[in-house]
Amino acid sequence: MIIKDIKIFSQNVHKNNLIFNTILETKFSFDIVFVQEPSWTTIHSIPSSRCSEGEELVGVPNHLNWLTFSRNLTSDNDSLRVVTYTNIRLSPLVMNLRS
Repeated sequence: MIIKDIKIFSQNVHKNNLIFNTILETKFSFDIVFVQEPSWTTIHSIPSSRCSEGEELVGVPNHLNWLTFSRNLTSDNDSLRVVTYTNIRLSPLVMNLRS
């Protein structure tokens, strides 16, 4: 696969889910989207050996047309400031991202 031009879109969403979801739904003409200040939402509860009710799994929205990349958080107080979404049409490329 040869890519001559890569289109990149970057937006600060100020933790606004409406803007965040609109970007994922409408920016398919871009190859890479950087979302600054993403909103963290509870995805679901996962079973836990410490809590019978489970623990909340918190993350950023996923979308079928985008691959999500983010760095690992180093502490509980650390928060992710930028999330990278790569268009699914680039999935044949082998991508190694490092923080």
